[in-house]
Amino acid sequence: MTNEGNFAINEGNYDLIVRSFDTIQNRLGLNIMVHIDDGLIEQGQIFLFNHFARFETVIPHFIVHQTTGAYCRSIADHALFDAGGSFDKFLRSVGAMPNNLPGLLPFLAAEILRGRKVVIFPEGGMVKDRRVIDGDGDFGIFSRTAEERRKHHRGAAVLALTLDIFKRRIRDLITGNDIPRLERWVKSLGLESIEVLRDRANEPTLIVPANITFYPIRIDKNFLSRGAEMLAKGLSNQFIEELVIEGNLLFRDTDMDIRFGAPVEPKVKWRWWQRVMLQRYFQTVTSLDDLFGLREDEAENRSERILAKGIAAETDRIRDEAMAKMYAAITVNLSHLASGYISRLIDRGIMEIEAKSFHRGLYLALKNLQATKDVHLHRSLYWPDRYRGLLDGDCFELDRFLKICEKAKLIECVQDAYRFTDKLKLEQEYDNIRLENPLLVYANEVAPIRAVGETLDAALQNVDTVTEMELASFLFDDELRGHDWNKRHYSTEKFREINDQETATENGAPYLF
Repeated sequence: MTNEGNFAINEGNYDLIVRSFDTIQNRLGLNIMVHIDDGLIEQGQIFLFNHFARFETVIPHFIVHQTTGAYCRSIADHALFDAGGSFDKFLRSVGAMPNNLPGLLPFLAAEILRGRKVVIFPEGGMVKDRRVIDGDGDFGIFSRTAEERRKHHRGAAVLALTLDIFKRRIRDLITGNDIPRLERWVKSLGLESIEVLRDRANEPTLIVPANITFYPIRIDKNFLSRGAEMLAKGLSNQFIEELVIEGNLLFRDTDMDIRFGAPVEPKVKWRWWQRVMLQRYFQTVTSLDDLFGLREDEAENRSERILAKGIAAETDRIRDEAMAKMYAAITVNLSHLASGYISRLIDRGIMEIEAKSFHRGLYLALKNLQATKDVHLHRSLYWPDRYRGLLDGDCFELDRFLKICEKAKLIECVQDAYRFTDKLKLEQEYDNIRLENPLLVYANEVAPIRAVGETLDAALQNVDTVTEMELASFLFDDELRGHDWNKRHYSTEKFREINDQETATENGAPYLF
């Protein structure tokens, strides 16, 4: 078992990090918006996040601790611990664990039973291209170390399923009033009493997938990247790229939407013979290491192999369900829609499009998505003042996207048309993709959302046949949405003093003659 003393959380250090982030947050250009149902963080035990920027890995701990007061364990690249010294000790003191630590999952399971939370990034590293599905629609990412695509890590699924199996066993021991075994588990886990163990065993084992979406992605050099280039010549392209992208995310006006999805609970309906096998196997288990050590290739007999095979299949299922929910929580913005629309045009061999047609198609997609359930739109797509001029090409959000694409030499804005360059068809180096082709990054990010793809395809098909009456209906809907947004915004406490002086009583909503 892991030497727990080497990884004891120093609550003083942990609280210092949280307070420090809370202090500097208002000085950053980062606008953090958390979307979550009440009580979900309190109930959740294992939290999954996608990974696009290095600095984002500390923010989930801040949110969980701020909401619940609980301390989090997280898994970090073992290379961060290899140097040893004070940095190594500091990482350990704030809950970080190296990903190659022997007995890691049993240790995390024990920590959950003690009331800790666990934060995991199942992609195993930054996914700079945001490509998380293949041509067959299966989840997978590029591994820089293996230089090939692979499945997402399933450590979170293994942790959740095995912990759930353990809780079942504890409940059986409680039902059978097996006090000696229960007392041994209480001592082994370092809990206060059998009652605490019982309460932990009765808690559902919940994996809570969450998605972090940044908007916009900028590619301009900033003071961090310029300073690094001046002070240290010969820096790697990867390092400079990360300073450019993450410096802009941190210090320029950037929305960071953190959206928590529906939880995944490993509710396995074991067959009667599987339950018998589990009960027999439990008779040999004296520690969580034994339980997590059940593997098909190391099983001692046929029963254990069958049991291990069934657990492995359930683990894959839980992993895939959690990944689907993690990516479904993406916060869709106008750059996503524009990138997806352009990608579909290029797939059809269209390398130039009339600006009016492009604006109209994008507007159709936006309006239809507003009425689509289970797609989470960025707040700017619900606020007509932010997209009102889209039909006429007079839209700040679109202009910003086009300027970034022009700077990257992906789009040329010619008279009354947009021309897509051949660079959009070229493969880019993985560590340069965010700088060289942000359009592809946006398109990849929204690719897992089937409803978005279907809406963009429908917009392409209907853009030339949509009637003026249909557009007028959409525009009137914008008027209603604009009125509703303004009414809610100006009805807040901030404007109470002037609202108290209001004498008009008639409904001010727009209407049609």
